[in-house]
Amino acid sequence: MTAMTDETLNRIGQGEFFLIAGPCVIESADLCLQVAERVAELAERNKLPYIFKSSYKKANRTSLGSPTGPGVEGGLDALRAVKDKLGLPVLTDVHEQAEVAPVAEVADVLQIPAFLCRQTDLIAAAGATGHWVNIKKGQFMAPEDMAKAAEKAQSPTVMITERGTTFGYHNLVVDFRSLITMPKIGYPVVFDATHSLQLPSGGAGVSSGQPELVIPMATAAATTGIRGLFVETHPNPKEAQSDAAAMLPLDQMDELLDRVMRVRRSLED
Repeated sequence: MTAMTDETLNRIGQGEFFLIAGPCVIESADLCLQVAERVAELAERNKLPYIFKSSYKKANRTSLGSPTGPGVEGGLDALRAVKDKLGLPVLTDVHEQAEVAPVAEVADVLQIPAFLCRQTDLIAAAGATGHWVNIKKGQFMAPEDMAKAAEKAQSPTVMITERGTTFGYHNLVVDFRSLITMPKIGYPVVFDATHSLQLPSGGAGVSSGQPELVIPMATAAATTGIRGLFVETHPNPKEAQSDAAAMLPLDQMDELLDRVMRVRRSLED
């Protein structure tokens, strides 16, 4: 880790509000650097600890033909470039125990995807690295049940992310009571403002979404006192290889952070 990376993670551990953001899947090292550099500028302006996020592999896809990303080797090269050139901590998903060790050599935060949040051995392996572990709350999970999922990591450096609950077919809703309930478990709670507005498999062979609601939903979530905000963002979401219909355009990140930080400051007054 770089000194800057250590400082960022220490600030998160000490209770500061933080941001996780980046494109859904790694498309190229250049794209990762473009997004990371812009978001880092905005985060610094708002005095926010910032973790860059992108996935080297999207194992859960709507259809066989959906792009899945560059894989472990190519993906880790892109994440390493972000760390080396910008000094940012990076987060990425792990899907199998065998991925945990090589990914932990580069990533500072290991993310457990929502559909895998009950996988005991995977969570335990991620926790054993000593890194931060972000466990996405399953779309099928009650918020209080995430206590047992977090215990599996056997680590104090765990965060839990709300990303919506299945509500009929092709739809998710956010029960804002979960953002009040889950902090009682004892870990930082993050709100995923983009996946919460996904419409799973709601497009023609792909998932759809409601990105026009990302900013108001993130602003509303900030009123609950969440510890972190998770946003997938892209310079041109329509051309993105994954979650094209759900990501926030990069040029709207400034407005999002402005509104969220105004709420945060009002809570601190």
